[in-house]
Parts: sequence; C-alpha cells; structure tokens
Amino acid sequence: MEPKEATGKENMVTKKKNLAFLRSRLYMLERRKTDTVVESSVSGDHSGTLRRSQSDRTEYNQKLQEKMTPQGECSVAETLTPEEEHQMKRMMAKREKIIKELIQTEKDYLNDLELCVREVVQPLRNKEIDRLDVDSLFSNIESVHQISAKLLSLLEEATTDVEPAMQVIGEVFLQIKGPLEDIYKIYCYQHDEAHSILESYEKEEELKEHLSHRIQSLK
Repeated sequence: MEPKEATGKENMVTKKKNLAFLRSRLYMLERRKTDTVVESSVSGDHSGTLRRSQSDRTEYNQKLQEKMTPQGECSVAETLTPEEEHQMKRMMAKREKIIKELIQTEKDYLNDLELCVREVVQPLRNKEIDRLDVDSLFSNIESVHQISAKLLSLLEEATTDVEPAMQVIGEVFLQIKGPLEDIYKIYCYQHDEAHSILESYEKEEELKEHLSHRIQSLK
C-alpha cells in the first residue's frame, strides 16, 4: 500500500471517529433539552425528583419497534439458525416472566407495608403511649411505603397495554434511583437502633402487650 493511500485511510477513520463523537455530544445536548422532571409524591426534603428522558424513551422504543416489525423479524430470521431462533424465543419468554414476577413481588411488598402502617404504626401513634417512641421504632416506614407505591406505579405504567417485547423497565429504576437511595439510607441507618429499642420494649410488660396486640391484628 502506498504511503499516501495509507494516510488517506487513516484520515477517513479519524474523521469518522470525530463525527461519531460529535453526534454523541449533540445527542446528549438534545436529551438534556427534552428531559422532563417528574416531582415525586413522597414527602420530605430527601425525596428528590424523578427525571425522565423523553428522547431516550422515544429512541429506544423506535429501535425496538423496528426490530419487532414483520420486516425486521424476517431479516433477523434469515440470519439466525433454527437453534438460535429457538434460543431467542426462550430468552424473550424468560424476560417476560421475570418482569411479571418483579411487578408481583413489588405488589406483595407494598401490601405488607400498607398493612404495617395501617394496623400497627398508625394505631400506636394515635394512642400516644408513654415511653413508646413510634418514630424511633419504625423509622421512616411511611416514606418507604410511599416510594414503593411510586415505583410500582411507574412499573405498571411501563408495562400496561405494552407488548412484552416492547416493555422497557430499566428506565423506571434509573428515574427513581435517587429517591430510593435517599429514603432507604435513612431506613437502613436507623435499623439497628430500632431493633435495640424493640428489644428494650419487649422487657416491659405493658409495652410488650401493646405491640403484641397490634401484631396479632396483622394475623
């Protein structure tokens, strides 16, 4: 190969790399312009905001749509062996099952939180029992309940009336990542102290009876 030809090809490669870099930078700028901020319904300064990139979602859904169109399916089928096609179908079925199980797990968890807040936390707080510190014992469980409800709502929004192959749930966790971290940091930080307080309450017959009564109501 002649030196001039080699230099020319190197220049072309460099130009393509620069063009790709510029396109990515422009894309990020457009993404920031089209970002919409969804205020969290969770009370408290630590709740943060949920940021949703409309450009990301639109682009990703368009790419998925192209892959799932009959024409796209045909082109993919032509390049896949029967074994590879079978493997892909198995992976998609597994993905659909995982998403369903994830949402059901969130529903069950939210139901448990609702029961705990309604049947235990609120009644104990309303009684205003001497020497029983409800806030220290249960920490910020109401905030945990609220952010869990928000997460489930976003998951259902992303999957309801959407074809399984088109469901995009990773974006949901990116949206709610900040508020989840903020709330669970508080809950986890206070967990050991709450456990110690519970042990001390169980040594006092009157307080133990109040707690046992509320726990029986859950059963």
